[in-house]
Parts: sequence; C-alpha cells; structure tokens
Amino acid sequence: MASTKLNELLVQVRSCTVCAEELEAGPRPIVQVGAKARIVIIGQAPGRRVHESGVAWHDPSGDRLRDWLNLTPEQFYDPDLVALIPMGFCYPGSASSGDKPPRRECAPLWHEPLLAHLPDDRLEVIIGTHAQARYVPDRKPTLTETVAEWREYLPRQVVLPHPSPRNQGWFKKNPWFTTDTLPAVQARIADVLAAAI
Repeated sequence: MASTKLNELLVQVRSCTVCAEELEAGPRPIVQVGAKARIVIIGQAPGRRVHESGVAWHDPSGDRLRDWLNLTPEQFYDPDLVALIPMGFCYPGSASSGDKPPRRECAPLWHEPLLAHLPDDRLEVIIGTHAQARYVPDRKPTLTETVAEWREYLPRQVVLPHPSPRNQGWFKKNPWFTTDTLPAVQARIADVLAAAI
C-alpha cells in the first residue's frame, strides 16, 4: 500500500506544471525516490543536459558527485538505495553566470510528502546553498564555513558544495575538502551501504 501511494505521488510530481509559464524550456520534473532509500541527495535543480536527458545528475556535475560519494552509476540510480530530490524539479533556465536559482514552488509543495516515504534513519546529502538554507538550520554564514564544519553534521547529514565544473576555483582554494572531508563522506556512505545489504 505504501509503495502504491509513493508511486501515485511520483506521478503527480512528474506531471506538475505549477510554474510552467516561468520555465523557458517548459516543465520536466526530474526526481528519483524509492521507499527503501537510505541515502537522499538534495541538490539544486536540473541543468539543461539533465532536462534534455530526463536523467538526474546525468552530466559532469553528476560524474563528480558520484566520485565524491564513491558510488557507481548502478548504485546511484537505484531508487531503493538513493533518492534524488532537487530543490527545484525542473530546469529553471539560464542566467548570465550559470543557471537561474531553483524555482521556489517545488520544495514547499513536494518535499515533505516525498520525504515522508523514506526511512527515518536516512543519510541526507545536502548540496549547495539553496539546500543548506532549507535543511541545515544551524548552518554557518557562508557555504564554505558550513562545509568546513562538516563534522558537526555527521552522521545524519553530509554538507557539500555543488560539484559543478564552475566551482573549480573553490575546490583549488579549499584543498581540505578533498583531503579531509571526502574520505569521511565516503566512509559514511560505505556504512550506509553496508547496513542496507
């Protein structure tokens, strides 16, 4: 019964047109959720490539994210292992320096009903400032400061910058992220995977 209700909810999410008039490429909500998923990745919004393919994180950012988490594509795209819930479900369009921010309508409308279907002991992977603003109530003044204090949020949450190639400068300025944060993140992911077997 619960899986039927989740499937019905996903049909509703994927057919959502609430902000269709604001989307230059039109609505194409992209989400992945299975009732057994012990890892939930809350990111920003699909980019143009993802909008075109209809597959979440199917772009260079997704390649980097899977590398960060040490997940194979098979693991990452298994809805009973990983839920992919963006702050905005549709591609918001382009701006002068990248994509527009996620649409604000999505999270208040769909997140709570979707998250209610996931296990209570799930690991939340919170990516970028928009997701941190909603899901990390004790976040620091900046994204960098929040990510730098990653130990505070484990074991319940992992806080990450966006893995976009546009953030290459940030990665170079903050080498501790690669040397200290990512090994701990990968260890936590491995613990969750082991418990899910």
